Amino acid sequence: MKQVAVVGAGYAGLAAAVELAAAGIPVTVFEASRMLGGRARSVEIEGIALDNGQHILSGAYRETQRLMEMVGAASQRLLLRQSLLLEYPGEFRIAAPQLPAPLHLAAALLCAKGISWLDKWAAIRFMQKLKAANYHLAHDLPLSELLAAERQPPRVRRYLWEPLCVAALNTPTEYASSQVFANVLRDSLAAARVDSDLLLPLTDLSQLFPQPAEEFIDAHGGEIKRGIRVEHIRFEDTQFRINEEDGTFNHVIIAVAPYHLAAFAVVLPALAEAATQVTAFSYEPIVTAYLAYPESVRLPQPMLGHADGNLQWLFDRGQLGGPAGLLAAVISARGRHQDLPPDALVAQLHEEIRGILPNLPALLWSRVIVEKRATFACTPGLLRPAMQTPMAGLLLAGDYIASDYPATIESAVRSGVAAARHIADEQIA
Repeated sequence: MKQVAVVGAGYAGLAAAVELAAAGIPVTVFEASRMLGGRARSVEIEGIALDNGQHILSGAYRETQRLMEMVGAASQRLLLRQSLLLEYPGEFRIAAPQLPAPLHLAAALLCAKGISWLDKWAAIRFMQKLKAANYHLAHDLPLSELLAAERQPPRVRRYLWEPLCVAALNTPTEYASSQVFANVLRDSLAAARVDSDLLLPLTDLSQLFPQPAEEFIDAHGGEIKRGIRVEHIRFEDTQFRINEEDGTFNHVIIAVAPYHLAAFAVVLPALAEAATQVTAFSYEPIVTAYLAYPESVRLPQPMLGHADGNLQWLFDRGQLGGPAGLLAAVISARGRHQDLPPDALVAQLHEEIRGILPNLPALLWSRVIVEKRATFACTPGLLRPAMQTPMAGLLLAGDYIASDYPATIESAVRSGVAAARHIADEQIA
């Protein structure tokens, strides 16, 4: 029987542990923090359980939804599902109707408000050209260059492609991989209608999956050890020893952030290549500002876009299971906002929100959360480590592992599932 250690209890590590537990394989998860979820976890602010960063999911997150159902976190209860809707009040609106694919996307583009008919046909032509090439580019290049080459009009770029790129890749179009963006379009907007749906969490991220996952793992003979930092992993005879006193295992899945790999590579030369690859990574931040107003404050939609100033996305937590009047302002990727102190940023965000809600009252309180290395920058031709290492029994998992996708919750989950199934397949063999 395999004895598996998973290092890290983010979404990748927990996905691996859940999949192993479901297969009847004993698993022990080591997590340095007292909180589960890694970079997608809850924090307490003003006595309210909120997230360290506002996240959304999409209907294309099939593995995340499958594991949520497996651990008893019913997606229909914990996620607000709505057809694709991107709205910039007074500027742009695109909504996908309840039609089968690909009619839903064609109708959404043709009925979009705020762009001309020439703009609409340009967007449709771009999607058709990608489809004809099976969403495979002859060579990767920055998305801004591809959009320019495909003559995408300024308003289509500003309100559609650029926001989708920053939301999915967390990388500005000037640096973002066109190929990865094409992969995202292939498996969301251009796939089944439900894959383009937006899934907005109705609870905090810890309750969405990490907490139910821990209960599932415990119930299936596994264990999560919180507050234990894995300082080193040594290979002895045929097993891996975790620290000096935390047990031996014949398989280890390292599911930590990529910038932590170098520490493990010191005693595990099999990680040298992966550790070298990630040194070439640069990272992009995500800023989430929680702004509390009187309970009467309410957005026209649970989620709105904003294309001017600092603000990119605005969420009404009162419509998403949180207290009425609480808004979450999100700024993805690098930008001028990084030069502002929190108070100045909040003041500017307040004025930008006033453009959406003219009668906006004074703030009650605010809190700015900055994840400086929220994701790796998803740039053209970026080499990413493989899940398998040259050492038998030693695997990697995380949103940065080589795949078609950028750094998302779904990427993390898929990598964990792939690592677990690799181990399970070995056992069957």
